[in-house]
Amino acid sequence: MSLRINDVVPDFEADTSDGPIRFHEWIGDSWAILFSHPKDFTPVCTTEFGAVARLGEEWKKRGTKVIGISTDGVEEHKAWIKDIASYADCDVGFPIIADEDLKIAKLFDMLPADAYLPDGATPEDSATVRSVFIIGPDKQLKLAMIYPMNVGRNFAEVLRALDALQTANSQSIATPADWTVGQDVIVPLSLSDEEAVTRFGKIDKVFPYLRKAPLPQ
Repeated sequence: MSLRINDVVPDFEADTSDGPIRFHEWIGDSWAILFSHPKDFTPVCTTEFGAVARLGEEWKKRGTKVIGISTDGVEEHKAWIKDIASYADCDVGFPIIADEDLKIAKLFDMLPADAYLPDGATPEDSATVRSVFIIGPDKQLKLAMIYPMNVGRNFAEVLRALDALQTANSQSIATPADWTVGQDVIVPLSLSDEEAVTRFGKIDKVFPYLRKAPLPQ
């Protein structure tokens, strides 16, 4: 299947480093981030898992659960987590899904339907399993990012995008380029100038179609 923004993401059952889950049930009423990796014990992925672990309190503040996925098994995950914790100098407070049969990678369109892992598989055999999916409490896909194997992900940007999604979702606004919490947002085109002033208090009318305003406190 091909996943698009606002599609309901696939539900699945899987084993993880923290035990078995059903994905939609695990998400519950939270936001969720699924981030995928081609193989355990790889250098770039170790730094990325460490970055996610260090942001544990930030995910909690935003009511967001994070979960990793790799094409290795649970026992490999548990061993790798020790390296990740050592590298990050903190606990790894999230599970890692075991996807040895590539079922989930295929469900999320990270690999073609006929993909398989040969004996002695290397990260090259699952290289496109390098994605970030931000999922809303409604189980819909809100954002997806895909990275190559040789470029580490910027989880500060993932956090910024999560803030923008949650703000846009709760406030019915849009956010401009490079927006961070506390900056002006974009006034919806559905509001007249008068309605915008009533709602936001003041507006910066850059163009008739581009109006910015601070969010009411």
